[in-house]
Amino acid sequence: MKSGFISIIGRPNVGKSTLLNAILGEKIAITTEKPQTTRNVIRGIYTDDEAQIVFIDTPGIHKPRTKLGSYMTDSAVNTFKEVDAVLFLVDDSIEKGPGDKFITEMLQNVDTPKYLIINKTDILGPEKYKEIFEEYNGMGIFDGIFGISARENWNVNMVIREMKAIMPEGPQYFPSDMVTDHPERFIVSEILREKVLLYLEDEVPHGVAIEIESFEEEENITRISAVIYCEKKSHKGIIIGKGGRKLKGIGKSAREEIEALLGSKVFLQMWVKVKENWRDSDFALSNFGYKDK
Repeated sequence: MKSGFISIIGRPNVGKSTLLNAILGEKIAITTEKPQTTRNVIRGIYTDDEAQIVFIDTPGIHKPRTKLGSYMTDSAVNTFKEVDAVLFLVDDSIEKGPGDKFITEMLQNVDTPKYLIINKTDILGPEKYKEIFEEYNGMGIFDGIFGISARENWNVNMVIREMKAIMPEGPQYFPSDMVTDHPERFIVSEILREKVLLYLEDEVPHGVAIEIESFEEEENITRISAVIYCEKKSHKGIIIGKGGRKLKGIGKSAREEIEALLGSKVFLQMWVKVKENWRDSDFALSNFGYKDK
């Protein structure tokens, strides 16, 4: 049996969570078109007859403007030396994204095996792909380069195959049917946050946090109470919407996905509360699970 840990890194919105879901064949990480969707380190567990690999989906590495942003970037960088390999996702040339240059400079000082993943090949085109490939290949710091489309599941199996080949011999850390070590309560909160991101205006989502107040599993139904926190009173009105329609839409969409996850009926209650500037509050960040208490 081979086993090991692999970190998936990159700037925001490059497709890291989409790749993790494609590797697992199951959705455990939320995905939206908005940057900085992933806030926590998400561990996905891939297991077959030959190997078990824990893929670690990290928050997008970026220049932080809040304490939350600092936590997210630190969470990603701290995985570099704790894993057996690093997958660095890009979808453009290095000149187009200062974030990619920043990450590349950090990787030059990392001894862990590093692999470049050029994502979104379904829309890049051959000439653009060649430009990106040659640019990064010329740096001489990557042990391999792959072109994939995580969204279309192109060449994802090739990445899995290559990662299995480089994993060391080791134990099976988790049961074969386990795809993440996060509790259902955490995944439910992430599903709720995804729906908020999808339903809301651009200025609201990054100021939103979800707190699961209660999670009660009964014989035929799971009862969940959740609070959506935002930073401004004006945002509260946007989240609720006229006549409560926006909040109802968020709740309906989330409930359907949570029922599929849990395999039971779900009774979901949601409230919207204002907690000003929580992204720069150590106390609030601890309460919302974004840093150790």
